[in-house]
Amino acid sequence: MRPVLAHWSALWPVIAIYAVVAGAHLAGALRGRPGRVVAVAPGMPDTAASRHAVTREVWLFQAGLLLALLAIVSPMRYWSGVYIWVRALQDLLLAVLAPGLIVLGAPWTALASSLGRLRPPPEAPGRPVAEAPGEQTARSRPWWLRWPVATVVAFNVIWLGWHVPALFDRVPVSAVAAAAEYVLYLAAGILFWLQVIGSRPWSAGAAPLRAVELLIGTLAADTILGMVLVFGSGVVYHSYANSAHHVMTVLDDQQLAGAVLWMGLLPPMIAAAVAVLIRWLNDEESHALSTGIDQLLTPRSSAWPSRPRFR
Repeated sequence: MRPVLAHWSALWPVIAIYAVVAGAHLAGALRGRPGRVVAVAPGMPDTAASRHAVTREVWLFQAGLLLALLAIVSPMRYWSGVYIWVRALQDLLLAVLAPGLIVLGAPWTALASSLGRLRPPPEAPGRPVAEAPGEQTARSRPWWLRWPVATVVAFNVIWLGWHVPALFDRVPVSAVAAAAEYVLYLAAGILFWLQVIGSRPWSAGAAPLRAVELLIGTLAADTILGMVLVFGSGVVYHSYANSAHHVMTVLDDQQLAGAVLWMGLLPPMIAAAVAVLIRWLNDEESHALSTGIDQLLTPRSSAWPSRPRFR
């Protein structure tokens, strides 16, 4: 139990930011409905189903926020400077899992409400998720959803860049480097998931098939990184070869870290790709069904000439 109970970090600026964001989000979600987290977004029907969906989003966002906090202030932060595989797990939490939960939590409306800036969403900010495919133009998207390919490439550059030995070895000994890594991971991860899965009230920045391609490309880049660490015959991160490192050799630790990065990214990426494809097929089916019903209800003129009238 000692590794779990010891080495907690009292990073008060991080804890304060977490408390402010979490509190503002809860206040916005509860606004207008004291005692129940059921405040719905403008334009969303106030039904039991919609209130349940919003409550689920609140829990997802709070879970993602708490996961990011624990990755930074829990003993994981200390042990990530001792063992490479713990560092790999921390990277996954900060860059992939926590941002994914935050985006699924769709906190934007609740945060805007808590700041007193909630307005009915205009036509321009972005297409609601429920709209039919193809109705959102590039000009109507928010700026952070207009370049999905560039955003995903930037995420991969940040993800792979922090695993370059010069930067990777710098983080455990530099508070500035560690803070930069945390902020970049969270920001890049949130923007990444916004591009591929969307977050109410906006749909994904990338079209469904393009989003799947981006997910596969990201998974391929991470697979290469994991394979380099798993099958490498030499130590890459020499700063971990110190007196605090024991139980396993640094090379074994590095290979385990590669397996964590390699296998750890598979479940969220595959789940996201499947969810994107299912939602796309459902949208296409609904769109085709509504189009067919409209055609059936539209009166058609007969192809036969009308019967002449005799006087």
